Amino acid sequence: MQKIKNKRIKAVVCCLCVLLCIGLLGVAVVVGINLWVTSSVQEQILTENTAAALQEVDCIVVLGCQVRSDGTPSHMLEDRLRRSVALYNAGVAPKILMSGDHGRKGYDEVDAMKRYAVEAGVPSEDVFMDHAGFSTYETVYRAKEIFGAKKIVIVTQKYHLYRAMYIAAAADMETYGVAADYRRYSGQLSRDIREVLARVKDFAMTIFWPEPTYLGEAIPISGNGELTHDDNSNFEIS
Repeated sequence: MQKIKNKRIKAVVCCLCVLLCIGLLGVAVVVGINLWVTSSVQEQILTENTAAALQEVDCIVVLGCQVRSDGTPSHMLEDRLRRSVALYNAGVAPKILMSGDHGRKGYDEVDAMKRYAVEAGVPSEDVFMDHAGFSTYETVYRAKEIFGAKKIVIVTQKYHLYRAMYIAAAADMETYGVAADYRRYSGQLSRDIREVLARVKDFAMTIFWPEPTYLGEAIPISGNGELTHDDNSNFEIS
């Protein structure tokens, strides 16, 4: 009986050691991918002033996030929009691409995003809306395949900027980023933790390149942004 008991103990110990090794390997993979994603695009993160020196940028890509129930942008989104308007006014690019979630009735990130820009003085025809930017990956994929953007400046908060820029670089787009961190945001720790896993997910996505939820016909970013309006769009500012 003692020999049987000892064998069982050894088997349990071996199983635990194997699980520990697998866990450590998993942690190493996650850490390694995160270091690769962040370091590979670090030098392309610019300030607002240095971005103004860029030439022939197709558009400024603004990544969407939460819109309040009254249709106004959350603090994070407001800061992204504020930065994008400043970059547009500095002549960084002739067009802005607002990309966000408009996948259900009653919730429309891109309408709120464009409205902010137009009210800030950006001509409506210079602001495009991507209604199917349901994720960072889909936003970048569609920016290239639908809107034909090849050289872009991405605007979002810095923690998010690395992943978005990595996806775009992996898609052979000439990519730069400007962070939109005008303030501190509540709940940032949980976002940072989720972002670690999201980088691993999108690293894998850039290996296999699955199609986004929606594609559709091309809408050249060099054209008129009003072609992206839907039935609810009304940007006549008094």
